[in-house]
Amino acid sequence: MTTALLILHFCVTIALIGVVLIQRSEGGGLGIGNSQGMGAFMSGRGTANLLTRTTAVLAGLFMLLSLLLAMLYKGGVTGAGHDILAQPPAETAPVAASAPPAVQTQAPPAASKP
Repeated sequence: MTTALLILHFCVTIALIGVVLIQRSEGGGLGIGNSQGMGAFMSGRGTANLLTRTTAVLAGLFMLLSLLLAMLYKGGVTGAGHDILAQPPAETAPVAASAPPAVQTQAPPAASKP
């Protein structure tokens, strides 16, 4: 189920990016000019409304899927989840107890008397 949600989330993300990039910064939408061909099916105002609504719907789906995936990866309400980024602790071999190295002290050289 998680894989299907991730694929859907990816598709919604790509669609959202595409819809945002299609829009003009002035809000005109599609930026294809102002021709009234095809009976003004995609007029400037209609295109802007369509792209605005599409952006809002895709953004809502994106947020919903993000929250749903976060809850699934956390483990939901039960709290028995796991962190997908956490790595298991490395298993190390037990260290054999050894005696500390002996410290040798040198006696100061005896002063010779002439």
